[in-house]
Amino acid sequence: MAVTLTQLAYFVALADVRSFTRAAELTGVAQPTLSRQLRALEEELGAPLVDRNAREGPVLTPAGEAVLPLARRMLADSESARSAVAEIVGLRSGRVRVGATPSLCIGVVADVLRVFHEQYPDIRLELVEDGSQPLVRSLARGDLDVALVIVPPTGIDPSLHTTPILRERLSVASPAAGSAPSARGSMSIRELSRRPLVVPRQGYDVREVTLQAYTDAGVTPRFAVEGGEMDAVLRLVEAGTGVAVVPDLVFAGRPRLRRTVLTPPLFRTVALARRADLAPTHAVGAFRTTLLSFLAELSAGGGFPGDVQVLHRPDS
Repeated sequence: MAVTLTQLAYFVALADVRSFTRAAELTGVAQPTLSRQLRALEEELGAPLVDRNAREGPVLTPAGEAVLPLARRMLADSESARSAVAEIVGLRSGRVRVGATPSLCIGVVADVLRVFHEQYPDIRLELVEDGSQPLVRSLARGDLDVALVIVPPTGIDPSLHTTPILRERLSVASPAAGSAPSARGSMSIRELSRRPLVVPRQGYDVREVTLQAYTDAGVTPRFAVEGGEMDAVLRLVEAGTGVAVVPDLVFAGRPRLRRTVLTPPLFRTVALARRADLAPTHAVGAFRTTLLSFLAELSAGGGFPGDVQVLHRPDS
């Protein structure tokens, strides 16, 4: 008897909730049915996947831990195949699961999703907001269809297909109501180190880039507040708590923030990423076209704040 997707779904549900009763409720089957199918899965694979005698409840064995990411990926691939076929035969218009960093959500993604929904109202949109590294892991697991991520110096996971779409400068944000950080309109990291700094939580690439710039300059940051999401960082800066190094895109629609450029400049590249081993569905292709067209129109109309360059056009 071969391994079935149903067995894998039961196993993943149990791994997520660590309770046979709740896993059965989650998957809509009786508990004996779920237990029987899990036993069959273990027999087929030749090893126990779950330790049923653990004091804290069902615990995955080493074999179970190894199988879990593979099971998630197989289930995600199956759902992608269903979605693609369903679109072709007209059963439904599709779904796009989009991931983006918080700064990109603030800067462009919200507007892109609005335009996309107006053009394709029957396509279901799901948005996940997180740091680049968690988004890359979600793409690899098949939890997302496409994501806007920051390209690290070492490059993105080669299992992903990436299209660089933006090159964006990082600048210093300070409260517009206060005095300018520098009369020159620019400042160095050494000058910045004399001011209280607000940084987002760990997992934000801009945090890592900022702290690395301090290290490279041989100075130590004076933290005012550490942690929080990008929107909280911007609110703290507006309130006068400190200054922050942020992507230029977030200055759009923020009149209470003043932008001061760093010298030497810091830049980052934003890429559109998806699984390389899966052909994009029609819905994902439509989202890509909408995104690139929106960015091209925004660039042509001078709508980007600060120093932002579009790297990919919709017809290229």
